[in-house]
Amino acid sequence: MSPLASYVVQTAVTLIGVGAVAFVLVHGAKRAGVGRATGPLDVVGRLPLDARRTVYLVRVGEKIYVVGASDAGMVKLGETTDGALFPKREGAGQHAG
Repeated sequence: MSPLASYVVQTAVTLIGVGAVAFVLVHGAKRAGVGRATGPLDVVGRLPLDARRTVYLVRVGEKIYVVGASDAGMVKLGETTDGALFPKREGAGQHAG
């Protein structure tokens, strides 16, 4: 095998090895939960108004905040309680019939 061919094979094997190690690290980190959101915040609703404007419902504990997002930033539009927005109905799992 010529020196050039040997160099190309060695470079390809090294590149494949580095790619495999990177894939394993990224996959392992994803399974371990690295990068996931944690804490008391939860986005419970999203309404895109147009390409650059969206309204979000964000739950923080027992309160739900209505937040508007656009290119200019984010602004609180209002707030409500969890029970007012999602009332608990008796027999929610039962069907009439």
